[in-house]
Amino acid sequence: MALQQSQALQSAAERERSILRNVYTWMTLGLAITGVVAMYVSGNTQLVRTIVMNRGLFFGLIIGELALVWILSANIHRMSPTAATLSFAGYALLNGVTLSVIFLAYTGVSIATTFFVTAGTFGALSLYAVTTNRDLGGMGQYLFAGLIGIIIASVVNMFLGSATLDYAISFIGVFLFMGLTAYDTQMIKRWSDQMGNSADEADYMRVSIMGALKLYLDFINLFLFLLRFLGNRR
Repeated sequence: MALQQSQALQSAAERERSILRNVYTWMTLGLAITGVVAMYVSGNTQLVRTIVMNRGLFFGLIIGELALVWILSANIHRMSPTAATLSFAGYALLNGVTLSVIFLAYTGVSIATTFFVTAGTFGALSLYAVTTNRDLGGMGQYLFAGLIGIIIASVVNMFLGSATLDYAISFIGVFLFMGLTAYDTQMIKRWSDQMGNSADEADYMRVSIMGALKLYLDFINLFLFLLRFLGNRR
């Protein structure tokens, strides 16, 4: 009996580590797709000019990204693993197209430096979330309120053009997405605990893609907010 319990606990632990590893694998693949596409597009002068000068096309890409995030978030449990995977890859690709403009605005060295700073910060926060005994669930409502506040402030500042407000948004944004990184990582760990060994392969893949999307968004936004402080403009 004790041996069976030990085996069950070991199996659950292995599944938990496997889910977390799978989430990070898919998140890394998403970041790689975004980075490669962004570098390719930024190196094509005509393509960049078309995207930047055609506001309808640019906002169409943004709307496409938002639509894919909504589809994945709202319908992940009804989607096939293949559809979920393709939707995530499609989002990463579109994001690479829209983020290509940062290669024109900032130097390559400062982008690389900011990326490694983001990766180090992200890794430390994820490790803390996985190993701490503190329940971070109570942060959720405050982080969500902060996210809504930043979105509203960003939209307002599009019309005001205030440098001071932009700095404040960026400063708050860094700490907001640091908090979301830890919160989302622990949430994924909790999903893993709840699933145990009962999940089939399809649910296992869906959870992995949903977790990868959450952490991908946290990483990208943390990177972009840090870039405003660490990036050197051309």
